[in-house]
Amino acid sequence: MIVEERIYSLQIGAAPQYLKLYEEEGLAIQRPILGRMVGYFSSEIGALHQIVHMWAYRDLQERSERRAQLMGDPRWKEYAVKTRVFQISQENKILIPAPFSPWATDDPSLDMARNT
Repeated sequence: MIVEERIYSLQIGAAPQYLKLYEEEGLAIQRPILGRMVGYFSSEIGALHQIVHMWAYRDLQERSERRAQLMGDPRWKEYAVKTRVFQISQENKILIPAPFSPWATDDPSLDMARNT
């Protein structure tokens, strides 16, 4: 497994609006396509006005396939335009779970795409 971490730096004070819009629209689009959400967070201490979300994939190939499906979804394209007004920058990382991590192996029960 691999985990992709995405960090969005937002306009000051925009995190609550961003999260509300994501909960109301974005989650229902992303969840069945990307599948394995590790978590979705906002920052409270340190670098502020950030949204961090993490998704697990079997490998880079699966990530590429699922991201391509998401980018091709007209609902996602429409939603993404709404969130860009909040965003200042984006940072992505591919993380390799330690062998003892719950995300180190492919557990089909964690795939939300199969459980929707």
